[in-house]
Amino acid sequence: MVRINLNSLSMFDAAARHGSFRRAAEALHLTQGAVAQQVRNLEKQTQTQLFHRLPQGLSLTDEGRVYHKAISVALQQIETATRALKPATQSITLSVPPSLASKWLVPRLANFATQHPDISLHIHASETRTDFTKDPVDIAIRQGNSPSIPNTHSAQLAPLDLVAVAHPSISSMPLTLAETVALHLIEDGHNRWKILCENNFLPYPDTVLSFNQTALAIDAAITGQGVTLAPRLLVQDALNQGHLTVLWQPPETSEAYHLLHPTTRHQHRKTVVEWLKQEVAAGPEITPRS
Repeated sequence: MVRINLNSLSMFDAAARHGSFRRAAEALHLTQGAVAQQVRNLEKQTQTQLFHRLPQGLSLTDEGRVYHKAISVALQQIETATRALKPATQSITLSVPPSLASKWLVPRLANFATQHPDISLHIHASETRTDFTKDPVDIAIRQGNSPSIPNTHSAQLAPLDLVAVAHPSISSMPLTLAETVALHLIEDGHNRWKILCENNFLPYPDTVLSFNQTALAIDAAITGQGVTLAPRLLVQDALNQGHLTVLWQPPETSEAYHLLHPTTRHQHRKTVVEWLKQEVAAGPEITPRS
């Protein structure tokens, strides 16, 4: 039995396709001498001249042409069989509000990658309405009241569950709404403090620290710059770490985080949806510091 080295066959195939040891070496990221040596070894083993060495390159001999036709088919079969051992990675695009992405989702993505290495998850930070017929999005998480969109499945991921939070150095005791708004307020793009003050006939401060993103308002609260009103899902890790404390909580509302996706069946999309639900049910991921 003649045992031929697979590397020699790969280099012979490359030289035959490129018509040059130099170009074959470039394609394989090897030296020209290494490719030429492997081909010479192959010719010696098979006792057959496979190439005519020409001034401007290589030309297959008649025997080499027949041999290459068979070898190229065999190499393709080997590559196909090898790829079949590892299923192709499935790509899923998840669109989420920016603050939810940074404060809740991102710290948990390593868990997803470990549990589902066959799914490549792409995160798109957005709060705009998603049109699944036009946008390259598989799943969306949106904040608000339960939406009703044709051909779209909607399910609650988590209640909004707003809480007024501040660094423990500002206050460690629960407060009334009037006592809370008397502190330095931090607003986000939803202007919830202003709405609360108007609805409860309380004076709205002339000066507040205002951000267009909830995540930035939370960061400011963590550094002791005031009290902000945010969904519990976004601040739960900081509460768990002791970076924030709850001073006051408004009544429940119908607003929530909702999972949206097309009604058509898709196994990998279902996997991501179930993982998101499990992560919300699991609660905080980060262990409090001692």
